[in-house]
Amino acid sequence: MTQQKTKSSTKYLFGLDTFGDIPSDNNGKLMGHPQAIRQVVKEAILADKLGVDVIALGEHHRPDYSISSPETILAGIATRTKNITLATGVTVLSSDDPVRVYQRFATLDALSNGRAQVILGRGSFTESFPLFGYDLQDYNVLFEEKIELFAELIKEKPVTWSGTTRAALNKADVYPKTESGHLDTRVGVGGSPESVVRAARYGFPLVLAIIGGSPDRFVPYVELYRRASAELGTTAHPIGVHSPGFVADTDQEARDIAWRPFKENRDRIGRDRGWPSMTRQQYDSEIDNGSLYIGSPETVAQKIASTMKILDAERFDLVYGSGSLSAEARLRNIELYGSVVIPRVRELLNNPPETTQS
Repeated sequence: MTQQKTKSSTKYLFGLDTFGDIPSDNNGKLMGHPQAIRQVVKEAILADKLGVDVIALGEHHRPDYSISSPETILAGIATRTKNITLATGVTVLSSDDPVRVYQRFATLDALSNGRAQVILGRGSFTESFPLFGYDLQDYNVLFEEKIELFAELIKEKPVTWSGTTRAALNKADVYPKTESGHLDTRVGVGGSPESVVRAARYGFPLVLAIIGGSPDRFVPYVELYRRASAELGTTAHPIGVHSPGFVADTDQEARDIAWRPFKENRDRIGRDRGWPSMTRQQYDSEIDNGSLYIGSPETVAQKIASTMKILDAERFDLVYGSGSLSAEARLRNIELYGSVVIPRVRELLNNPPETTQS
């Protein structure tokens, strides 16, 4: 019997993520935080013009990143853009108040005509915990209780809730409401099976933060999410992937431009975590075999398409602008990603019909 595969009608989404790294200017000097924030707004405006689907801003409380209040910057971007989804990557819910998070993003949703998206996570850094008066020993219970409350808040009905990490609520109605009646909410996961099951329990879409190693090692997490969703009776939504990368006109140019800023950033983080200094060989190996999407538009497009097929993902976000990469290089990266890489990935994923024997 001959079976024909039809052309995919899947709506693939492509985004750009930034943690607000401090870029260098045309003279090689690092920008200050205010200038770096304005640079992110400029980049988001360009991404919107190019038709990029999502801009996601991370939350950090460190000197090497400029964004500690992503929703504030997203509100500014909302007034300068028309179509791009305004997301976080991630909002550290554990050290925030779920009611205030809901209110801020519902407000952003109103300003942007329904383009707000909050991606919740526990965070890869821990500076926010002592900064806001939380004990790291409560790391797990803080997220568990707060995501439970947030799942109730986005139903936009009076909430009755009690826990150990904040004051109880008794039929509390929270404002403003969204026009759609539901705030777009997802969960970012870096590799914890418990976090995958938690996302499934609340019926949240899953975004996998894959920052190293071969993407195929995350296949079991995709399978776990879908299996848990089925067992819990919730919806298994399409999977998203978030990984770092950089696009330039040629493979060698991309590798050479991104190498020093990427190494400096990685080594700075590594000093806090006991990692050895990164070598050029390790860097090149991660590009060739791991989860660094660095190269020419064709190289990066082929790699993104391969990852999305492996993980059966319908969204890919490129984490751009690592470390002190220049503002000029970041803009060129976005231009190539939006105008060349994304159309090419769509072409590769929506390939012509094939005939197979069965």
